[in-house]
Amino acid sequence: MDISWDDARLFLAIAETGSISGAARALRIGQPTVSRRLAALEYAVGAALFRRSVDGAALTAAGERLVLPAKKMAEWAGELHRAAEKTDNSPRGLVRVTGSPFASFDFLAPFAGHVSQKHPGLRLEVLSAIQYLDLARGEADLALRFKPPTNADLKLVYTLEVQNAVFVSKSLKAKLPRKPTLQQIPWVAWAPPFESVPPNPQLESMIPGFAPVFTADNYLVMVAAVEAGVGALVQGDIPHRFRRERGLVRLDLDLGPFATGKVHLVCAKSALDIPRVRKVSELLVDELERSKR
Repeated sequence: MDISWDDARLFLAIAETGSISGAARALRIGQPTVSRRLAALEYAVGAALFRRSVDGAALTAAGERLVLPAKKMAEWAGELHRAAEKTDNSPRGLVRVTGSPFASFDFLAPFAGHVSQKHPGLRLEVLSAIQYLDLARGEADLALRFKPPTNADLKLVYTLEVQNAVFVSKSLKAKLPRKPTLQQIPWVAWAPPFESVPPNPQLESMIPGFAPVFTADNYLVMVAAVEAGVGALVQGDIPHRFRRERGLVRLDLDLGPFATGKVHLVCAKSALDIPRVRKVSELLVDELERSKR
């Protein structure tokens, strides 16, 4: 029995999203098509791979046995794709860069404008994501991350140490005590299901009974709340040349062990052999180096 990559990819999408509809969105195909192809795959395998319910699709024992091989297949598919692209000797085409919502909005989007002006043959796609995309599988070419890679197939290209700071609107700063404590600050933070995303855990560890005045599941909504004077937001203060003026000011607050952090530029090892990925990687390193100076 042969299981094609298309079938393995479909199976993996259902397993990782936990539903037929989630897989359809991830693969950008119709839900009936996903259901039909899954039924054909299960018929070929001779066993049900998922238990369907109103809550989604849960793996059966037979499905569990296929997850690891499917993941390996996905990684090799990414490797095959990168190997084929090494034949293109010119740094032209699409490069997908992923980062946190903050890094995507504050740095990567304006950086893309710089790239398009200086290198018209290059085109950036910025993938804003809270969960890390799988670089080994080829879900993105380059990533800005807060954690260094642990996968042996990934390469740490560059690391920048950044200062974390608390930002508020000018109107809110005028209402706060001259030297406020962390407890006196009205905080803007992540809403479920992202309550474990920084800075929530850090603020919870430093502020007993931490209770933000405003939460949202979207970074731009959080920024809009801060600009409106609702509360304060912790974010990295990277002095890059593309920074836009948003009318926010820093508060002089001690964030203790969370006062500094690191941003890591990461990619799949074989991706740097692709001229357009290598070029964008070099441009990113140049900009990060510039911000240090």
